Order: sequence, then structure tokens, then C-alpha cells
Amino acid sequence: MNVIIGVVIVTLSVFGGFVLEHGNLATIFQPIEVMIIMGAAIGAMLIMSPIKVFKETINALKGVLKTEHYTSEKYIDVLTLLYEIFNKMRKEGIIAVEAHVEDPEKSEIFKRYPDILQNKRTLDFICDSIKTLLSIEITPYEFDNLLEVDIEANTEEKNHPIHRVEKMADALPGLGIVAAVLGVVLTMGKINESPEVLGHSIGAALVGTFLGVLLCYGFVGPLATLMQHKVKEEESYYHVIRIALVSFVARSVPQIAIEFARRAIPESERPSFNELEKIVKGKK
Repeated sequence: MNVIIGVVIVTLSVFGGFVLEHGNLATIFQPIEVMIIMGAAIGAMLIMSPIKVFKETINALKGVLKTEHYTSEKYIDVLTLLYEIFNKMRKEGIIAVEAHVEDPEKSEIFKRYPDILQNKRTLDFICDSIKTLLSIEITPYEFDNLLEVDIEANTEEKNHPIHRVEKMADALPGLGIVAAVLGVVLTMGKINESPEVLGHSIGAALVGTFLGVLLCYGFVGPLATLMQHKVKEEESYYHVIRIALVSFVARSVPQIAIEFARRAIPESERPSFNELEKIVKGKK
């Protein structure tokens, strides 16, 4: 919703201000200029992106319209799930959770957390980490490194579309100049026309530069920043899970492991100690 509101505000501010200054919108309505600039920008993105990354970029751009965030409720959900798993492992031994992580869809523990069950990335991260503990002996330090590598690889992949959109934003002012130069070339072919015709033609050519700068700083650049924010949010979420898992492997009791993880949650979304303790006590 914020994206749509922002686009409306930028559009109304720029074009509304132009109209209030008695500008004629017909002068800057140049669909061919838009076609040249955006067509060249998309073509350039195709040149610099393998088809897999191009598809990921399109999907990432679609994703910015979603209002999903890593809220306090999401953190509480995953920490409560981890507490249940840790508690079971502590009381019954690590082997007691094998069936749960091997087939989480049939697990009575995971079924209580449908949002996590539907999130393949989160589900795989938790289950694969515990499967590692089931299959080999690993020190807390090595386990921490393993999870760090997983998060880093995922974050790096999620950053690929952002780099492409940033490159596109950087290119738009230059492509606007290309469109403007083409307009000037066309104007030179009308050099014998009346000043009115020449003025209209020069104005249309300058619209290319205007559109390139507007698209860069008003729309595409901010979209890249929003995409980056979403990746950072996701990265923080997985680091919280990582801290809980590593703390438990380092022989912390479940309550302490969850408290370590709670302290790693960004302050704006961090549940209070009493809030999380009340929920966790209900799971004992």
C-alpha cells in the first residue's frame, strides 16, 4: 500500500506542480520518449542478467507490493516453535524430534504453526539445521558457522535482483539524455519550420531528460531501496533463529536460548520479556 501511495504522491506533486505553474500536460505527454527510455532500460537489464536472475528480478519487483513484514507476531511464532522443539529434545533426547523434522507436515508441533509450515525457506532452515544435529556431532562454533554460511548464501542470492534494479535506476538519467538527443536530431530536421514548431519539438526532446531523472529518483531508485529493506528484514529474522539454535547447542536451557534470540530481534518488533515468557510457559 505504501508503494502505491508513494507513487501517487510523487506523480501528483510533480505533474500537479507543473499544472499549477500553468504548464500544459500535453507537452510532457510523450509516450515515445517513455518507450525509448524504458525499453532501453529493460533491454540493458536483459543483457546484464542471466534469465534466472531476470525472472527473480521480476518476481522481486512484484513482491514489493506485498505488505508482509517480519512483525512481532512472526518472531513470537518462530521462537515459540523452537522452544517446543528444544523442550522436547531436552526432556526426551534429540532423537525424539527426528520424525517431526523429517516430515514436518505430519508433525503435531509444526501443525500448530501454519504460517511457518507454509514458508518453505523457514521450514527448511529449521529442519535442516536440526537434521545436522541428528546426523553428526558438531561443536557450537562449527554449527554457528554452518548457519552463517546458509544465511549469507540466501542473502547474496536475494541481493542479485536489487543490484539489477539499482543498475537500471542509475542508467535511466543517461537513457533520458539519449532520448533527448534523438529529439534534438529530429528537431534539426525541422530547422526551417516556424519558431512555434521548433519550440514544441525542442520541448518534446527535453522531456526525455526529465523523464529519465524522474523515473530514476522518483520511482525505480526508491523501489530498489525498499527491496533492500525487505532482504535485510528477512536476514534479521534468520539470524534470530540461528542464535536460538546455536545457544541451545551450546548447552543453554530452552528458556535461555529463546531469551538470547529475543534480544537479537530488532527493537521495533521485539516482544517484551513478560509477553514471550507468558506464551512459553503455556507450552510447557
